[in-house]
Amino acid sequence: MQNSLAKKFIGDKAFYKRVLAISVPIMIQSGITNFVSLLDNIMVGRIGTEQMSGVAIVNQLFFVFYLCVFGGFAGAGIFTAQYYGKGDQEGIRHTFRYKLWMGIALIAVAFTVFICFGDNLISLYLRGTHDGGDLTAALGFGKDYLKIALIGLPAFAGVQIYANTLRECGETVVPMKAGLTAVFVNLALNYVLIYGKLGLPALGVKGAAIATVTARFVEMSVVAIWTHTHKQRCPYIVGVYKTIRVPLQLANKYFITGSPLLVNEALWSAGMAMLAQCYSLRGLNVVAAQNIASTVSNVFNVVFFAMGDAIAIIVGQHLGAKRYEQARDEDNKIIAFAVFVATLVGITVFSTSHLFPMLYNTTDEAKHIASQFLMAQALFTPQIGLMHTTYFTLRSGGKTIVTFLFDSVFMWVVSVPVAFILSRFTGLYIIWIFAFVNMADWIKCIIGIVLVKKGMWMKNIVTEH
Repeated sequence: MQNSLAKKFIGDKAFYKRVLAISVPIMIQSGITNFVSLLDNIMVGRIGTEQMSGVAIVNQLFFVFYLCVFGGFAGAGIFTAQYYGKGDQEGIRHTFRYKLWMGIALIAVAFTVFICFGDNLISLYLRGTHDGGDLTAALGFGKDYLKIALIGLPAFAGVQIYANTLRECGETVVPMKAGLTAVFVNLALNYVLIYGKLGLPALGVKGAAIATVTARFVEMSVVAIWTHTHKQRCPYIVGVYKTIRVPLQLANKYFITGSPLLVNEALWSAGMAMLAQCYSLRGLNVVAAQNIASTVSNVFNVVFFAMGDAIAIIVGQHLGAKRYEQARDEDNKIIAFAVFVATLVGITVFSTSHLFPMLYNTTDEAKHIASQFLMAQALFTPQIGLMHTTYFTLRSGGKTIVTFLFDSVFMWVVSVPVAFILSRFTGLYIIWIFAFVNMADWIKCIIGIVLVKKGMWMKNIVTEH
């Protein structure tokens, strides 16, 4: 029995070497990006609670756009991985062009929403109890940051078009190097512009926004230039801009497959923003504390989140080549590995939960709540690793409607109502509200295990092309 379970869930050295070869560069890129976000957060947090809260609220709103981009590109990305497994370069060109059009559409929507309703959206998070924070000042800092940071949204979309295509075709090192370059640019400019070094004026949150925007454009330039100057390794890029037309039949297929993912990411990220808004009703200290805790957790969580990308690439390529049993076998092993790694991450976060809040120039109450948030997040980390990898498993075979129900529908039917009711109609302490919302995800874990075990996701979706 034990040998059977070990064979099912534990791979050999060659297997883990292959998984790590794909996931480690993604971990490094995402980890460094999130580490810079942490340093960026700390730098702004050193100015004051109101500045940090204003920037955090805007970044929470941008998070919705970021995930819409991921979702909008993900449908085409499923095909890219399978086209690559099949060796179809023209198919990859079509998915690249589709991402370009999708990016333009999403940027237009984002600019319209943020320009017309940005102030009102920020204000939604500043209606909590009065706990000594200056809500008007936090709103002003948020507006200052938003006006400048908006300029970086097109560059973010451009990075994802190139970097996602490279990853889906097995090239994960270049996006990592681009991320590293952007990180150093961001850090250097943060230090100079936020605090006014090298004879420049101290710009505060405006300086942080300028640094972020500049880093985005640098990162986009690196991935785009490398791709176009390495045509032998990226044959699909040859002639990709000779036309930006995508055959209607294929565009419809990508859209039908990907639209549930786009809607899913939009609703899920909006749900996360709604959860944050519910938590914010407990006061500005909670806004600051949640920002600290989520930023710190993101640095650690990239370790097992990269396993989802490994599933998308490895399992997607197996499905494209019709190696179904190998896809199932390696998927089981990656999921088990992700849960194991997530457990280690949880232990690390829990044991260091009291250290990171001390780096911020905020109130003692905000630091205390942030430490409690981190401990609570650490306890639920293994289940997040499980949910993330089961989600990517279902998505790898094009089961986007199922992932839509599994992810965002669950968020709005279960998680958001729990947070809404507990935050508005009870006096429950914020950490208990957070815990009850996460405990509701136990249902999702069970559903994910059942769906993966049934194998309904093992499907080749590019055979006819």
